[in-house]
Amino acid sequence: MNSHGHAPDHRHIFSIAELTENIKVLLEDKYPYLWISGEISNINRPSSGHYYFTLKDNQAQISGVMFKGQARNLTFALEDGQHIVGMGRISVYSPRGTYQIILEYMEPRGIGALILAYEQLKARLADEGLFDASHKQPIPFLPRTLCVITSPTGAVIHDILHIVNRRFNSISIQIIPVKVQGDGADKEIVSAIELANRSGHADVMILARGGGSLEDLAPFNSEAVARAVFSSGIPVISAVGHETDFTISDFVADLRAPTPSAAAELSVPNKDALIIRHAELVFSLKTRIMRQIRHSRQHLNDQKNRLIHPIKRIQDSRLRLDELLERINQISIRGICRKRDILNWKTKSLYILNPINYIINYKLKHDILNNNLLKLILNQYNSQKSQFQQTVSRLISASPTSILSRGYSITRTIPDAQVIRDAQSVQPGQKLEIRLAKGSLLCRVERIASNGQTDF
Repeated sequence: MNSHGHAPDHRHIFSIAELTENIKVLLEDKYPYLWISGEISNINRPSSGHYYFTLKDNQAQISGVMFKGQARNLTFALEDGQHIVGMGRISVYSPRGTYQIILEYMEPRGIGALILAYEQLKARLADEGLFDASHKQPIPFLPRTLCVITSPTGAVIHDILHIVNRRFNSISIQIIPVKVQGDGADKEIVSAIELANRSGHADVMILARGGGSLEDLAPFNSEAVARAVFSSGIPVISAVGHETDFTISDFVADLRAPTPSAAAELSVPNKDALIIRHAELVFSLKTRIMRQIRHSRQHLNDQKNRLIHPIKRIQDSRLRLDELLERINQISIRGICRKRDILNWKTKSLYILNPINYIINYKLKHDILNNNLLKLILNQYNSQKSQFQQTVSRLISASPTSILSRGYSITRTIPDAQVIRDAQSVQPGQKLEIRLAKGSLLCRVERIASNGQTDF
């Protein structure tokens, strides 16, 4: 009992930091390193270069981290949905009270890291254009020096040397020995390609090794080797593995050979076949030259038979010249005579067609026509004048004033000036106007006589 009468409290009350630290020690001591598998999701890679993701299976999930230094060693690209197998250690992040796994190594589960890395690198280099045919260099027909990059031991180098010496034994061969598998092999191959380009002795290069597993061929599927082959100024023949094996270097190389032996055959021609072909061409050339000589000799003889002695040619030419001069003189004389006749004819024609003669003739015709025209005008005038006078006489005789002068008059009503033609149309006492030949009368009707009767 304490002074207050309570039992002493023996409980240990943890602080959150203390509990988290204890859990951290337990987990990290219990699982310093472990292998784990799962599916990657929610992958994130910030500018720091670290990978942050979630690793899950059907029942649980855990946060995962792979730092930049370890990520450089990955042979494939991390993607959401990938199933991986990794090795790492458990770590507790105290500020948040969460735990995670920090992975030091990862490889794909199922198809294997090498296959996935191969496919991913192949796709990426193809997108960059390293496989395009436009970048391929032609393989020289007859190289002076052949460079072989391969292992100094094994059957590959012996097969290549044997085939090259059998096909064309005078070709110089430069051998650069390298490791063709295992750690550091890719770096040795890259260095050998660069060395061959710096020396500049070789005209063509063979990159070769025998068959093997995908792991054995890994150096020839590396990006460094692929880019070295692509950058090579010397044409590269890739002969890696068996006929069914395809490596990244095969796609980048200027020519792919199915086997190292085939590469040796493709790099140099067959000397014996060239000698035979050379003899055939020499024989064909000689035959054509002899045929051309015979043809030229025959043509020369034909031309010789056609040649005429120069003196004879000169005499014939002189006779021909005299004949041509005579013909020219005759043609000139005939031309002059013909032109003189034409001149005389045209002179006579001009005299006949003298404009003065035409003017005199046309003046006479003009005077005759003028006199005839004046006579016609005068006759027409007299005829028209007589007709006019007759018409005037008829008009005068038919004129109302002429009738009035013979004692007649015109009676009209007042004020509408209607001519009176019937005595029944007026009334007694009505005022009338009587127009005479000279002057007019204003009268009033006193009575009307109709049919001899007088109306009073």
